[in-house]
Amino acid sequence: MPGGRVADAPGAGRTPKRGVMPGREQVMKEDATRGAGGRADARGERYDVIVIGGGHAGTEAAAAAARLCARTLLITPDLDRIGQMSCNPAIGGVAKGVVAREVDALGGVMGRATDASRIHFRMLNRSKGPAVWGPRAQCDRGLYPRAVRRVLDELPDLVLMQEMVSGLIMEGGRPRGVVTRGGQVVEGKVVVVTAGTFLRGKIHVGGEAGVDAGRAGEAPSLELAEALEAEGLELARFKTGTPPRVDGRTVDFSRVEVQESHPEDFRFSGYVREELPEQTVCWITWTGQELRDLIQDNLERSALYGGALSGRGPRYCPSIEDKIVRFPDNPRHQVFLEPEGLHTRELYVNGLSTSLPLEVQEAFLRTVPGLEEARITRMGYAIEYDYFPPHQLRHTLEVRAIPGLFFAGQINGTTGYEEAAGQGIVAGTNAGLKALGREPFILERDQAYLGVLVDDLVTRGVDEPYRLFTSRAEFRLLLRQDNAHERLGPLAEEIGLLTPEHREALHQRLKRRRRVLGWLRQELARPEEVNPRLERMDSSGLAEPVRWVELLRRPEVSVAELFAEGQTPFDPEGDTAAAVEVEIKYEGYVQRERERAERLREKAGFKLSEELPYMAFETISYESREKLLRVRPANLAQAGRIPGVSPADLQNLILEVRRWRKQRASEGRDEATTVVG
Repeated sequence: MPGGRVADAPGAGRTPKRGVMPGREQVMKEDATRGAGGRADARGERYDVIVIGGGHAGTEAAAAAARLCARTLLITPDLDRIGQMSCNPAIGGVAKGVVAREVDALGGVMGRATDASRIHFRMLNRSKGPAVWGPRAQCDRGLYPRAVRRVLDELPDLVLMQEMVSGLIMEGGRPRGVVTRGGQVVEGKVVVVTAGTFLRGKIHVGGEAGVDAGRAGEAPSLELAEALEAEGLELARFKTGTPPRVDGRTVDFSRVEVQESHPEDFRFSGYVREELPEQTVCWITWTGQELRDLIQDNLERSALYGGALSGRGPRYCPSIEDKIVRFPDNPRHQVFLEPEGLHTRELYVNGLSTSLPLEVQEAFLRTVPGLEEARITRMGYAIEYDYFPPHQLRHTLEVRAIPGLFFAGQINGTTGYEEAAGQGIVAGTNAGLKALGREPFILERDQAYLGVLVDDLVTRGVDEPYRLFTSRAEFRLLLRQDNAHERLGPLAEEIGLLTPEHREALHQRLKRRRRVLGWLRQELARPEEVNPRLERMDSSGLAEPVRWVELLRRPEVSVAELFAEGQTPFDPEGDTAAAVEVEIKYEGYVQRERERAERLREKAGFKLSEELPYMAFETISYESREKLLRVRPANLAQAGRIPGVSPADLQNLILEVRRWRKQRASEGRDEATTVVG
């Protein structure tokens, strides 16, 4: 950028005022002048938002910014691998399924792509309470990225570009664009980095020297990692791995257990109804003592245990070497054989992630029932990569030391498609809002698992690849998969994240919910019509008419069974009725969680300035001062979640902050009048 000049962004004349959503129809008319589908040549154009990386974080970030009508460029090394499922082609699970639905509720890509490629579905934890139910879909590895690309191509404000970014253009401590490996300069207001495992990525198999790669067959990003490190950011190394894939034609399916897909017509997307592909089955088998002995005899040949990797791996998605070492008393470990797609016989061997040499992988597969003759199509491997500890971020996922630079995905020390997508939509939304001069969008811990995810990263940091669990959410009864769209849809509409089609679907969804609740609370159930059904459910009969809502409060009574004969104005099989049923059954518990959330919000009202001189607050322990300085929490509630900061230190912090504000006020500064608390 000669002379540091910043050109006006395309469409600058239609940047919305703060808090005002622009008319999308008018924006789309303006975009039509740029060419078919709103696509423009990325060269010579300046953007509101530049997103680096086309994985799950990058696609959600770019799509979110574009839906806000911020002119957005997504740059990735290979456009044919946008939305690539590098590991297991599956979306969802316990906690992760809630995140996938929350991303969809905010208008995201993941839910639609999952529905369009889903070939096997299960609702996990159904025997437990609804707060921990987890929808999980096995996807077709080829259909999923094609669906992602199709959704991205619907966005007129999004431009795609195939290039490798080698560095950032910095001006005044802020990014003003990027430079590609070929020397091309692209200018932009803000930049989102979603580099996955590509930052100085190195693949390891056995004890041999690692191969530089972002993932199998793709070059790593070395220059960008060096450029970010040169900006003074703290970085570290993590590792993760993948199992071998096998040719399904060489598997003896008579020796494995069939796992059927659950039959219900469940959808991850609450706004757009994609056509579901043909459904198929998965299979289950087990490891045994022979595999254990074989791995123990070859541990020194593993990259994970032979000293080739220095980074720390995920505790909750361990390699088979980790399982054998850490759980020596377990006689066996479960293995899932999961199809890679409808038009291939290749199977993903879930549960046998490894970095052992190929000949050892072949040998231990022969010890697993059903895999004695299995032929490996792709061997398992471990990958080590750079990440930037997330305590360096704000809750918007903006880098604290570099305004205008956002990080999302594995670059923040997380693992998993859903965690990456969740961060992507948060970072992309805030990048778009910042570029358009609007207020940031921050989700609290009682509003979404996305709020839990971001707050955990920023406040507590990571010492191993972070993965979401229901146990991380203190308000998980509020944060269910069945009410994600009701929780987050109105927020997404308010800031402009939803398309007109999304908004109409949301309004219809909320209308159905009100109709169902109203009917259940007003209409009477009569003994002669319900007692036979109650008897079948082992529930006591009625002596006189009662409201339907009273029957649904009984633990043994369900909507689906109670209204199996279709005597209601709503579909008892729909997820709206299911969500209403949970609200009714757990009404008391839900209300208590809401009251706890309100108390937490009171603490959040005590704001903490980033300028606070924590090391000067001598009434607080030295350890707590160091941790507070490192995180620089935004409010008292966040400070209380920092590990090691005691309740006594929090009380002293309140006193110290009040004294500091008074001193600032006496010096003629306005801190005391601008901060609540």
